[in-house]
Amino acid sequence: MARLAQTHGLTEIQTDILATVRTFVDKEIIPHAQALEHADEYPTEIVDGMKEMGLFGLMIPEEYGGLGESLLTYALVVEEIARGWMSVSGIINTHFIVAYLLRQHGSDEQKQRLLPKMATGDVRGAFSMSEPALGSDVSAISTRAKKDGDDYLITGQKMWLTNGAQSSVVATLVKTDQGEESVYRNMTTFLVEKEPGFGETAPGVTIPKKIEKMGYKGVETTELIFDDARIPATSILGGPDKAGRGFYQMMDGIEVGRVNVAARACGIAIRAFELGVAYAQQRRTFGKAIVDHQAIAFKLAEMATKIEAAHALTVNAARLKDAGLRNDVEAGMAKLLASEYCAEVTQESFRIHGGYGYSKEYEIERLMREAPFLLIGEGTSEIQKTIISRGLLREYGIKG
Repeated sequence: MARLAQTHGLTEIQTDILATVRTFVDKEIIPHAQALEHADEYPTEIVDGMKEMGLFGLMIPEEYGGLGESLLTYALVVEEIARGWMSVSGIINTHFIVAYLLRQHGSDEQKQRLLPKMATGDVRGAFSMSEPALGSDVSAISTRAKKDGDDYLITGQKMWLTNGAQSSVVATLVKTDQGEESVYRNMTTFLVEKEPGFGETAPGVTIPKKIEKMGYKGVETTELIFDDARIPATSILGGPDKAGRGFYQMMDGIEVGRVNVAARACGIAIRAFELGVAYAQQRRTFGKAIVDHQAIAFKLAEMATKIEAAHALTVNAARLKDAGLRNDVEAGMAKLLASEYCAEVTQESFRIHGGYGYSKEYEIERLMREAPFLLIGEGTSEIQKTIISRGLLREYGIKG
């Protein structure tokens, strides 16, 4: 195995899982990713393979049929899968945010009913906070749920749902009215259950056609439209008495999501480095391989160093979360550094490829379109800097 981005202190089970996933990526994902991505085709056979491997149940407790693994294991698996094709990692990302939310905040009934089916991949999860007019300001959510007897009527429009069509349960953050002064205490997370597919997938719940994107193809990204959708109060994450706790539940899930995005960025950067270092040894100019030119050799040295730094921060953020410790600053740092470095490493590999990097025949062209997504997914770099600086002031602020 290559030296780059190794993780020390793993258990034998973790090592075996990663070895199995890496073999799967090399044999079943990388050889097919280009054709599937260019066709914007859903990778059905790859997903079936992940189901057989039990990856959809990776972080779901054993009592619900999952493997009961840690966030660290999940992050390292995501890194391996994103190295093959980022879209495939996106298929399990939102699924696991929902599974994590259920594990941490769900009622016993919700866990027993949903987690076993999620562990097999028969039920897929999607995660929904954003809206068409909503950027980083979560308090500006306008989709509303009004109490109506034992139910709620939800009306509004959500945006940017990965797995919007393939999912059967969508963790959705909406405005409710708990009478609290803070807007963040007037938000509730609903587990909206629907049929997979496009169109009206449940009464009052519509998934329009997929959104066309410059990259991140294969996996669908959609809107979600509510038109007086009647959702029972028992669908509130954690049960009816958890109304108004949605913002805090979702932020817990977002920390998992930021570790995931950091891991995806590491995976893409690793693949970009592999492509760049291989091409640099094959391409010859001025009588020698271009890797023997100092300008190219130094690029490779900087690329590898950035990957190591991003990987280390990602591992640290995951381990803190697994230990039950606060990791908002560390997850923000990991997401910030990994996504920025991913864009830089990918561009340097693109430069090493020269004119061939602009050709769709070369894999680096796809990575160049995928890497920018990670700069905005789960919060922009500016949002990460805000989170990091506020966290630092909690620790280093002058008292009195």
